[in-house]
Amino acid sequence: MFGLGIPELVVIFVIALIVFGPKKLPDLGKALGRGLAEFKRATQDVKESIESEVRSAERSIDVEKIRQNVEGTEKENKEQAEKKETDGDGNA
Repeated sequence: MFGLGIPELVVIFVIALIVFGPKKLPDLGKALGRGLAEFKRATQDVKESIESEVRSAERSIDVEKIRQNVEGTEKENKEQAEKKETDGDGNA
């Protein structure tokens, strides 16, 4: 995780035991666990929010590309129709 192995965790635990004492250590552990769980939930919510916005942006980009393709096709169809009309008028 952070490059902490078993020996480092034991040292941290012993220091915490000395600093906080055996009575407060379980409460401290519970508070730390709750804090980490809340942080994990919050980061997951942010991640989901960002992913949702990215999907929405991708959809809007796709819609814009489709709109441009449709407009381009309509323009080409009008040009072809006008060309046929001018060719038809010239031959008649």
